[in-house]
Amino acid sequence: MQSPGSPSSARSGQAAAPAQRGLLTERIARELEHDIRSGEISVGTKLPSERELAAQFEASRNVVREVLRRLEAQHLIEVAPGRGSFVREQTPGQARGYDALYRAGLPTVRQLIEARLPLEVETVRLATEHATDADIEALRSARDALESATDVVVKARADMAFHDAIAEASRNPVLRIMLTSISGMMFEMMLRSNSDPSIGEPGVPHHPEIFEAIEARDADLACERMREHLMLGLRTYGKDLDIQVDVMARNHIEALLDETGNRYGSAGTGD
Repeated sequence: MQSPGSPSSARSGQAAAPAQRGLLTERIARELEHDIRSGEISVGTKLPSERELAAQFEASRNVVREVLRRLEAQHLIEVAPGRGSFVREQTPGQARGYDALYRAGLPTVRQLIEARLPLEVETVRLATEHATDADIEALRSARDALESATDVVVKARADMAFHDAIAEASRNPVLRIMLTSISGMMFEMMLRSNSDPSIGEPGVPHHPEIFEAIEARDADLACERMREHLMLGLRTYGKDLDIQVDVMARNHIEALLDETGNRYGSAGTGD
């Protein structure tokens, strides 16, 4: 884990601004998850207290609590009331989940896009053919939530929810599970896509246009728009296309924390 005096830790001290809080939570959670899964923090180890973690990462205790809740939900730690948080032993299934298997192969952004193309184009075709009226309303709500989101982390989650709603509407549970299995890497890519102005290439169909095609029951148009939407990354990610997805995400989160820190100034580490 990082020492309190490290440069990136110092930058995170400016995290009280709402625009930074979600990003800082992502960065700390990713770091602790990596350390636990890699064995750097061994099974049975008691994590530092909330106050100590807040000081270490120069974050608020509310951010630390959110990080710990996420680690507990992932079954990486066990919280014992009055005793603290302890690293849990992972079952073989947890240790070798799909996300871990994918990341062991060091997939690049380009490879993730190449995998998403056939998966999501076929998924949107089936969604156009099989979506019920309730599915259309769920997609409309997901689109509206995405379009109204302003915070980058909230927007990335809404983006993921929109794509999941399409998978749900496909009525193919295998395709939905396949999409869910890469959702962690997709979310990391969406953090970049939803905060980089260069990604919003004019004339390229995005979520509203994909939704319109599904609503119109035009499967060919929906497939065309989904393909164009996903292909955008191949034109706009530049040198990031051929680096690992998690490295790209880590670098981008750090850049966004710097940017928001410079915008809002130091806000301290209070609750």
